Amino acid sequence: MASFYALLDKGHTVIVVEHNMDLIKCADHIIDLGLEGGEKGGKVMAEGTPEEVSKNTKSFTAKYLLEKI
Repeated sequence: MASFYALLDKGHTVIVVEHNMDLIKCADHIIDLGLEGGEKGGKVMAEGTPEEVSKNTKSFTAKYLLEKI
């Protein structure tokens, strides 16, 4: 996280593909893709702040994110 914050403090944008909820909960904006991977994936299931995504009933991520925020 220190590396990310160092980049952000210098005005950079950081885009991360991640499954770790401890990192995701710190994001300014989340784009949750799903439903699954491969041919069954690629749809935007939820988008917004961690709080907004955690309330989205279509998102698999929401359930796990809600436990962290």
